[in-house]
Amino acid sequence: MIFNKDTAEKTAELLLQINAIKLNPGNPFTWASGWKSPIYCDNRLILSFPAIRNYVRDEFSKNIEKQFGKPDVIAGVATGAIGIGMLVAESMGLPFVYVRPEPKKHGRQNQVEGFLQKGQNVVVVEDLISTGNSSLLAVEALKEAGANIKGMAAIFTYGFEVAEQNFKNANVDLFTLSNYQNLINLAVAKKYITEKEEATLREWNAIPSTWGN
Repeated sequence: MIFNKDTAEKTAELLLQINAIKLNPGNPFTWASGWKSPIYCDNRLILSFPAIRNYVRDEFSKNIEKQFGKPDVIAGVATGAIGIGMLVAESMGLPFVYVRPEPKKHGRQNQVEGFLQKGQNVVVVEDLISTGNSSLLAVEALKEAGANIKGMAAIFTYGFEVAEQNFKNANVDLFTLSNYQNLINLAVAKKYITEKEEATLREWNAIPSTWGN
């Protein structure tokens, strides 16, 4: 679910402007999972544009507090959400931790890096939601460390049905600054794509795992 429509449209436009989101229906990308995709999203680019990263930081900060209440800690999911998560924590005057995909193999073997006390209320910041599996693994790691998860806030989601089901099953509330539907609507309105390309992009979104095979 998006925080609000105005933010969703503005965020989508900014992501397209800096090529953080690339639409290429005619020459699909191949994801690490092997899926063929007419869209590629790299939200790490946001950090290289001060005005845009500040916009994302501010929208996260006000909407997180509005939706979840002010948490005790902000947690970023490594690696994509470490930078923006730390900016949000700084803006809100809160401690910050981040979650590795798996525990370190040496030293203290931490998966959650930073100081976290049992029972603290945590909002998790993520850069991108596809199936939601890796994001929810981070949530589980935080729960095992004793955190009380208030919810997750992400920059963008592809809006896959499987992701919605995964978050529902995990009983985790997910809110995003923007999503696929708002992105495609804006791309059509601003003539980033043709009607034919729009049809391809919507078809892919309905059957992403088998599209193009």
